[in-house]
Amino acid sequence: MSLVLEQVTKRVGHDVHIADVSLELSEDSLNVLIGPTLSGKTSLMRLMAGLDRPTAGKVLVDGIDVTGVSVRKRDVAMVYQQFINYPSFTVYNNIASPLRFERLGKKEIDRKVREAAEMMRIEPLLDRLPSELSGGQQQRTAIARALVKETKLLILDEPLVNLDYKLREELRSEMHQLFQGGGTIVVYATTEPLEALMLGGSTVVLDEGRVLQSGGTLQVYHRPASVRCAEIFSDPPINVIPGRVEGGNVRFGREMGFPVNGHLAALPPGRYQFGVRASHLSIGRRTEKDIRMPFTVELAEVSGSETFIHAHHDGVTCVVQEEGVHSFALGAPVDVFLNPSQLFAFDAAGALVAAPERDGGSRDQDRGS
Repeated sequence: MSLVLEQVTKRVGHDVHIADVSLELSEDSLNVLIGPTLSGKTSLMRLMAGLDRPTAGKVLVDGIDVTGVSVRKRDVAMVYQQFINYPSFTVYNNIASPLRFERLGKKEIDRKVREAAEMMRIEPLLDRLPSELSGGQQQRTAIARALVKETKLLILDEPLVNLDYKLREELRSEMHQLFQGGGTIVVYATTEPLEALMLGGSTVVLDEGRVLQSGGTLQVYHRPASVRCAEIFSDPPINVIPGRVEGGNVRFGREMGFPVNGHLAALPPGRYQFGVRASHLSIGRRTEKDIRMPFTVELAEVSGSETFIHAHHDGVTCVVQEEGVHSFALGAPVDVFLNPSQLFAFDAAGALVAAPERDGGSRDQDRGS
């Protein structure tokens, strides 16, 4: 099966929800839609599924125009961010419902239900009603019902958002294996770069109803086409530092600078926007190539086992991501270290002009890239 969107647009009144989107998704593929809230992810998936009809453009399945075909006549399953289950059915019967609609035999239904329940860690809950489950258990039931259907198009709209942290991390790492080899086109929406990296496959970056970039997930992560793509595909958003190339040096503000070399060597003199991910800055020198930048602490946030230090100097602001729990006094001086080999360079319009030869390093490898 192939799914093709040709210049698809969706308007609601005077509002444009999806603008001139063209995509081609192939059989047995995992496709991640990443973008902030209200970027158009759900609207685009509803058009793919046939729940909504585009204002303009076409939706093709295996080369056949299905633009006006109802979702009921398509081979599709969808899991929403907010779980949907039949309240009067047990977990077992919720999962079995699409199989009974297909009139499969009892033994086949039982096998498929129990396999799906095992995948979602809900085997002990099969005899319970949805009202007896936690929100996370209900969401896993909804996912199991979609998986067991074995459709040609499986659409998942932020399906793990209601799960507890530990289970969410476990399922993230297993999702790719769950979807492999079935010939299904999987479309998975998320706002989280880490989730996209763990899933792999292909990624489509969405913002304000437009596709900013699409391609292999790692390719998009390592070579974001624009400042906006880099911001969306970084958590926290990538630091963007205005700078200039002059006299063989990169200059930040009036005081900070370093010689132009490596992947930045070909940049002609002029003004640029330089990007660096928070995990690539550090409090303390990591390598001999690191340059020191004197900053002042604005805020230090502890999140789990990491600390995010917000700092500024001479019109330059940045966020530094440090492993571990650290305390920093507001207004205190702090030395931030940057390895120029990890800088992205964007032109004045925000388009990528230079990227690290290999964006990442050990900490990004640990994060799934």
